[in-house]
Amino acid sequence: MSKDKYAKELEQYRSLMEVPSTFEDGFTWTAVVGALFIALLMVPGGIYMQLLAGTGLGPAAQWVTIVLFIEVARRAQKHLRKAEIYVLFYMAGAIMAQPFAGVLYRQFFAQSQAATGMGIVEHLPFWFAPTDPDVLAQRNLFHPAWYPAIALVFFQTLMGRLNTTILTYGLFRLASDIEKMPFPMAPVGAQGINALVEQQTEESARGDEEGAGNWRWRVFSIGGVLGMSFGVLYTALPIISGAILDQPIQILPIPFVDWTQKTSSFLPAVATGLSLNLGQLVVGMVLPFFAMLGGFLAYVFMIIANPIMYNFGLLPSWHSSDDTILTLFHNYLDFYFSFGLGISFAIAVVGISKSVTSLRRHAALRKKQQDLPEEMQAERDLISERGDIKARWILSTYIFTSLTYVLISGWLIDWHPGATIALFILAFLYTPIISYVTARLEGMAGQSVTIPFIRETAFILSGYQGDVKIWFVPTPLANFGRRTVFYRQAELTGTKFWSLWKAEFILVPIVLVSALLFSNFIWTLAPIPGPQYPYAEMMWELNAATRCIIYTSTLGRHSAFSYAFSWKYLSVGFGVGFAMFLILGLFSLPIMIGYGIVRGLHSWMMPHIIPLQFIGACIGRFYFERKMGLNWRKYIPVVGAGFTCGMGLVTVLAVGINFLAKAVIKIPF
Repeated sequence: MSKDKYAKELEQYRSLMEVPSTFEDGFTWTAVVGALFIALLMVPGGIYMQLLAGTGLGPAAQWVTIVLFIEVARRAQKHLRKAEIYVLFYMAGAIMAQPFAGVLYRQFFAQSQAATGMGIVEHLPFWFAPTDPDVLAQRNLFHPAWYPAIALVFFQTLMGRLNTTILTYGLFRLASDIEKMPFPMAPVGAQGINALVEQQTEESARGDEEGAGNWRWRVFSIGGVLGMSFGVLYTALPIISGAILDQPIQILPIPFVDWTQKTSSFLPAVATGLSLNLGQLVVGMVLPFFAMLGGFLAYVFMIIANPIMYNFGLLPSWHSSDDTILTLFHNYLDFYFSFGLGISFAIAVVGISKSVTSLRRHAALRKKQQDLPEEMQAERDLISERGDIKARWILSTYIFTSLTYVLISGWLIDWHPGATIALFILAFLYTPIISYVTARLEGMAGQSVTIPFIRETAFILSGYQGDVKIWFVPTPLANFGRRTVFYRQAELTGTKFWSLWKAEFILVPIVLVSALLFSNFIWTLAPIPGPQYPYAEMMWELNAATRCIIYTSTLGRHSAFSYAFSWKYLSVGFGVGFAMFLILGLFSLPIMIGYGIVRGLHSWMMPHIIPLQFIGACIGRFYFERKMGLNWRKYIPVVGAGFTCGMGLVTVLAVGINFLAKAVIKIPF
């Protein structure tokens, strides 16, 4: 693809919204009240949904929060500014990472059949979870035996949020300011916020029946009605029925329909099924078509290649009785782990080379001209206006937090030489690479890269032996590229970045305390897992068994992961990835196809969403875009925001009803 065509492809999505000329501070007393609202209502809802369906409230929490606050402000005859609304939106997004969801899993793991049968329980460190049956039977996180584990969660959350906030900002500067990535998912939030702001303005000035922003509110409302209608069937019905019945009612199976065992005779080693989440159809319409096409091509490739590889003995772990979860797990052990790792390294090489080229071009331009060109001067003014911080503070924060992680983890494992070196590699080599790759993918296709078993491979190769403590230390391993979209949304809504950093400072300690209290409350209602939590009941035991295979590798026993890492397959993946981008460039094909293919190959945990997303992409491109023209690209992000909001409203209401029903004291007469 030529440079002009490549730039035009990116600009189509980057120009959906213009960056405003002024920026405002959105952190006010409204944000403080919003933090309390999130802690009291959104946090327990997110914890419950994680147990029920394996996902938290996600973006739904963001739209529920801002819609409710706008309604309260309207009745108080107050107008919320766009920056204030975005700060609320950002704060609600922070609950996607539930700090104490892992603690509820720990209590199960410490008494699971897998951990007991494989001899793991007797080696569990006290700072992971108590193993005394009498303590666990009390279902009380405030027992003194839980204090070390809770203290470690507090440390990881506080340091992790600091690291995430600062380094994510640095990656955004690289992907957006230097490489000019379009961030196609950013307008979903920004356009939705614009719709709500303009709706407030129109209500304040009823005289203008045909206000400029009317279309946004109408489109947002259409999406909201669709989301509420679907949410009643998909989330509300199983949540409410779970409050009154022993087994929740699911008309639409969560998270997908599994056909793998039925198709194993003619599609060996292929995970077949379909997600029935209508939200994925909307996602397919929002994201760039060629990115969705690339993901679908990768999906088709796996359907064709897996049976061939199985017949040639390259996927020996698969059995005809395996369901989707086991099929995906076995295939990754045998081939896709190393193959996917190689492709990710290819993306890193291509991306880094492009970044170096861009940086050199900027440096050469500055050196050639004494006065900055008008475009570069405007860019410098923009950076100053939105409240950015210096690069040295980004690097200093990252080095400080990463070193703290390494020092504490090294102390917990008695400074094992090989393991300590592995921690340094994860902190200062792998984490920056995968974060950068994800930042580029987020900027190009609205998706992230997840490479499984990196931590496991590093620790196994480190030579650590004798116990399992290394698996439970606070590992300096993270993917900071995922949240870069929030900074692009802040930029599009004219919100100063310092607003977000002040919001984090207030929100994190409040959410930590709230999450601890509500996790303990939910645990006291009923044993976890149980029939009321179908996802946890179905997946946790398998999850425990899978993890125990890894944990036994440091007890001197054979582990399946010892052969998962293959230099041969990694080299093949690197060659395929590099050749793919080379061919796309030579034949001037849309570069987003390549990023979509990578996204499809890394969707191994949930491949059943890809067909629905591709159907949505085809409907959007070949029907709505032909009918509405380029306006469709402005409409669909607002529809997506409304859909998420509507579904979130129904879900939060259902969770509240469930909590009320379970908190009622039942009198036996």
